[in-house]
Amino acid sequence: MKLLVTGGAGFIGGVTTRQLLKNGFDVVVFDNLSCGHKEIVPNSTKLIVGDLRKKEDIFKVFEEERFDAVLHFAAYTIVPESMSNPSKYFENNVIATMNLLDAMIKANVNNFIFSSSAAVYGNPKTIPVTEDAPTLPLNAYGQTKLTVEEYLKWYEHAYGLNYVSLRYFNAAGADLENDIGEDRSVETHLIPLVLFAALGKNKSISVFGTDYPTRDGTCIRDYIHVVDLASAHVLALKKLLNSDPKSSIYNLGSQNGFTVREVISAAEKIVGRKINVVDSPRREGDPPALIASSKKIKDELGWVAQNSEIEKIIKDTWQWMQNHPKGYRK
Repeated sequence: MKLLVTGGAGFIGGVTTRQLLKNGFDVVVFDNLSCGHKEIVPNSTKLIVGDLRKKEDIFKVFEEERFDAVLHFAAYTIVPESMSNPSKYFENNVIATMNLLDAMIKANVNNFIFSSSAAVYGNPKTIPVTEDAPTLPLNAYGQTKLTVEEYLKWYEHAYGLNYVSLRYFNAAGADLENDIGEDRSVETHLIPLVLFAALGKNKSISVFGTDYPTRDGTCIRDYIHVVDLASAHVLALKKLLNSDPKSSIYNLGSQNGFTVREVISAAEKIVGRKINVVDSPRREGDPPALIASSKKIKDELGWVAQNSEIEKIIKDTWQWMQNHPKGYRK
């Protein structure tokens, strides 16, 4: 079966592409390379460089090739930037996705895996968060993901689209087997930033908010290893193609939460040195705690997070950084 993976030159899309290939799928990657790296795409996999914001780019792909399903990873994901420039995020994350869906419908491609986010929940009242929790995003990034999910329901109703929306909690780690790690021009994720401080690339790590109602005053997050995240996409795809085309939404997390200070402490033990920490004011759009309930995807698809212990996530990230001091840049 032939798949289109948008954003397949990125971190999560790249790791998932490798797992799809291992499972016997034929994959074509579509990416504008604004955030991705062509080095991530396997040599045997076709890479189409194009922009989903341009209808002609994506419609041409479906005119020239036939696909059985689409996995959509292409999105901007920096929460603070989404608050200062929401227009950029709605154009790239919502309008571009509509272009993709319209191209799919015109080509009669009805299976869709969507890369969503726990940011749709905002500040949940109950922890761990289940899929039926209220969706009240605190930031524009989360709103873009929720907006697409709402559109998907109507595309299912009108056009027969079958979809699975996977709500990620905090993706991290590295795929050491395939030598894929996170390398972004602007890094905002906690674990890479902590390790940058350990490496001396940054002088310190900022802790944004120390007065949250948590066990040490800092935000709590649920971290999931990128390899576990990718395996969930393969299971979701097989569900749509082979067994159950019914549309679904699943959380993807480890079901464990760690404070910012706990992550820093764990990193210090792994790298064997003290990391300079600077306490800073809260950031707009940050909820105090986000921990997933992944019971639904475990019960329905048999998914298990096998690599998502916080120590392994940090160790794998650290090892990849040691092997790639300049990232993908030569």
